[in-house]
Amino acid sequence: MEPETSGGIPAWAKIGVVLGLLVGGVVALLLTSDAGDAFVYSKPVHEVVRAPETFAGRELRVEGDLRQGSVRFREDPCEWRFVLEKEGEEMTVSFPQCVVPDTFRDDFGITVTVQGQLQQDGTFLANQVVPRCPSKYEMKERLEAGESMPHGPPGAPPPAPEPT
Repeated sequence: MEPETSGGIPAWAKIGVVLGLLVGGVVALLLTSDAGDAFVYSKPVHEVVRAPETFAGRELRVEGDLRQGSVRFREDPCEWRFVLEKEGEEMTVSFPQCVVPDTFRDDFGITVTVQGQLQQDGTFLANQVVPRCPSKYEMKERLEAGESMPHGPPGAPPPAPEPT
């Protein structure tokens, strides 16, 4: 005979109800908060441009290389426009905010991830812009090739090497 608690309901049934409520709460939290961003699709520019109907109406992350010279800013209303490219495909991005991250620079050849939605006309309306800074190894190669530091004044010397 199974153990019963007060009220005649088996203990395993009460445990099942509690676990069900906990799982339901976690799922609701993920779907209604920023934690749900983990479920956003992430694709390279060329895949999205080649099959836009696949991504229509979905929150999406798109990654590509920032095309140098493509960044434009408008003050009223605030909006950044730029082009991401990958494998011969390009996507125009509109970011209707006044401020972008400090590392978002037009003159440094960075990779950028944007989050938002693909529009009917093929442009991407971003609600988040995340530039990817080069690693210290990539930075060393770029400095040796004559490029300047992304976070310093033009022609700034590289930082002192870290002790080993």
